Amino acid sequence: MTEPFPGPSLPTLIDAIRSGRLTPAEHVAQVLDRLAADPFNTVITLDVERATAAAAVLTDEANQGQWRGPLHGIALGVKDLIDVVGLPTRCGSNVLQGAPPASVDAPVVARLRTAGAVVVAKLHTQEFAHGPTGDVAATGPARNPHDPTRITGGSSSGSAAAVAAGYLPLALGTDTGCSVRTPAALCGVVGLKPTYGAVSTDGVFPLAETLDHVGLLTSDAAGAALAWSVLHGRDAAVPVTLDGLRIGVPVDDYWQPADPAIAPWPAAAVAALAAAGARVVEVRTPMIDELVAAYPLIVGNEAYTTHARWLARRPADYQPLVRERLLSFADRPAVEYIRAQRTRRRLVPELRAAVGDVDVLVLPTTRLRATPIGAASVPMDGVDVDVRPALLALNSPFNLSGWPAVSVPAPVDGLPIGVQIVGVGLDEHGILDVAAALERAWR
Repeated sequence: MTEPFPGPSLPTLIDAIRSGRLTPAEHVAQVLDRLAADPFNTVITLDVERATAAAAVLTDEANQGQWRGPLHGIALGVKDLIDVVGLPTRCGSNVLQGAPPASVDAPVVARLRTAGAVVVAKLHTQEFAHGPTGDVAATGPARNPHDPTRITGGSSSGSAAAVAAGYLPLALGTDTGCSVRTPAALCGVVGLKPTYGAVSTDGVFPLAETLDHVGLLTSDAAGAALAWSVLHGRDAAVPVTLDGLRIGVPVDDYWQPADPAIAPWPAAAVAALAAAGARVVEVRTPMIDELVAAYPLIVGNEAYTTHARWLARRPADYQPLVRERLLSFADRPAVEYIRAQRTRRRLVPELRAAVGDVDVLVLPTTRLRATPIGAASVPMDGVDVDVRPALLALNSPFNLSGWPAVSVPAPVDGLPIGVQIVGVGLDEHGILDVAAALERAWR
């Protein structure tokens, strides 16, 4: 086991820079040094010259009392699926090995830069974000800072691992079915998937346009809330209190983890919140199996459509697993996709009706902890559990619904475990308030 570097949280770094105890130039130099020495394969491209120059300007501005915004001088890592001006977007694939530098920042990057953030690196991604493990990419697997023989989760593999390793305080990822929350859970950090459409996906290479979200990874809920305020453009109007908050606990078999080590922690989270005044409500979701069956049909068909031309011309440039999964949708009838989308439109309202009396759902983020790199299945209580479905299953329903969700690490030794808080009656600020309350209860 390797102990991750205990890097400062985003609020702590902001306070240090604002108080003058740390300059943007010093902070960015420290981050670049850590990223340059990375043993976990989180880094795709370091932007040393531009980051150093930007940090110098921001340091001069800070010395003059000029502040661009809440993230003035803060280092930012960006998943290599998202455009950063001057750097290529290769999406973890040899297909884009010769991609030219992006001519403009994706809007999500531009907004964070406007608030003072300094982009320091493009970070590892599963090839074209197609998979939840983080170990299938042209540059090889990303490695979990808690145990380098194990996966980070994906597809925002480098973003989660870089934050977990303490290299930087903030990273951007994407989430189509689990790709912020699963690596957050497996690496032991906070991962926020906002409401569908709340953050622009312009300048982000698509996996499945009707499910794609851009999200954030930080070391704690306070950092995620601060970064979300920047992206969203405003702070929460009224902080959420736990007194009387209605917590939904899904009790169907579908929502249960496969790893027995995970099982106690959602219950512990619910108990901690209930002790602070929240009200616990058991909920049932009889439509869940039919709803989630639509997910792979939507993703598979949309992804194949994006890649069909390259697959016909350059199939060998794809990683074998990704190529096989994409090509499995080559001859599927259009009626299949249309039916899946109609199923989604029919059942998401039913899901909301089933859980509509609660403010949040609390459940495991994943059915498994980090598994060995390359393992397609793992034995669990005498049963072989398929890894990819186990990492997706508890997350993808909330891509289909578009509801906001955040994964928060449980206070465990060894391999991390994530607890997911899903907003039913609460927005992003609300679920992050609940996450922060849970963190306080677990300290």
